[in-house]
Amino acid sequence: MGQEVVKGNRPVIAVTMGDPGGIGPEVIVRALADRGLRRTARFVVLGSESVLQDAALCQRIEPYWWTVAMDGWSGAEFSVQDVVVMDTDRGWGPIGSAREATKAGGMYSFRLVDLAVSMAREGALGVKADAIVTGPISKEAWSLAGKGKFAGHTELLASRFGVKRVAMMFVGPRLRVVLATVHVPLMDVRNVLTIGRVFDAIELGVEGCRSVGIERPRVAVCGLNPHAGEGGLLGDEEERLIGPAIAHAVEAGMDVRGPFAADTIFGAAVAGKFDLVVAMYHDQGLIPVKLIARDETVNMTVGLPVVRTSPDHGTAFDIAGKGVADAGSMAAALRLAGAARRG
Repeated sequence: MGQEVVKGNRPVIAVTMGDPGGIGPEVIVRALADRGLRRTARFVVLGSESVLQDAALCQRIEPYWWTVAMDGWSGAEFSVQDVVVMDTDRGWGPIGSAREATKAGGMYSFRLVDLAVSMAREGALGVKADAIVTGPISKEAWSLAGKGKFAGHTELLASRFGVKRVAMMFVGPRLRVVLATVHVPLMDVRNVLTIGRVFDAIELGVEGCRSVGIERPRVAVCGLNPHAGEGGLLGDEEERLIGPAIAHAVEAGMDVRGPFAADTIFGAAVAGKFDLVVAMYHDQGLIPVKLIARDETVNMTVGLPVVRTSPDHGTAFDIAGKGVADAGSMAAALRLAGAARRG
């Protein structure tokens, strides 16, 4: 223990199981059942062996991973195994899998993220992770567990890595979107939106595009109001906040245009006229993303010192344990985590 794992040029990816009662265990098991995907990186799955076994059983998948206890890891497992499950049952105790938001499930999924951060930051448990892939968590469960001050993964990861600027970016085969505000009630968006927030989203989105191979992305910025404010008739945020942020980005050498009416600009991006759309609030960006390619799109946190990705869906308690969850987004998240440029 304590020795970092290095195996060829393949990155080491820490994968958190997410809420034990959600579909996270199922989509991780199904995604990594693809042998081609398993060969792209070394995967350390942080989770409950018993829950993962159940997830495999409900999907009729023969378990393909090597399991080690949290206190029994040596690092040698990576010499022959592409997927290692670091079993929390033999360390934290069994967790169960209630198909609803619970205090226990919230605390468990929160601890998994903290463990993955420690692996990426300082090589906890003898594993220096190059990237983190997070399974879906329940924000309600985190609140029940007393962790409600973190609205989600993005906020927790920013806090743990000590970074002030992060953004939530969604990467799909036909559309890439970054958000200026994330988990903010719609009525409060206009009160928290600033020139700095919009500029940060543009700059971090450009950084995210470069990490996936688009060196000089063409960026379109949405307005906040209908028709991008209609010249001030439907709101002044475009002229007062968004326009100045765009001007600063252009001065910094970025290819940025807007603000555009949100009801038309996503279509232009899908048609190939832009590489990235900057949305002002959560649903403005997420509705087109999930409509166009829900099961192929990846949530990527930009601004962190390590790559972090996740599927673009939630826990889906209503279908968990039935073996019907689509693993496409998780598979895409695992692939992107291995392929994205770091630093």
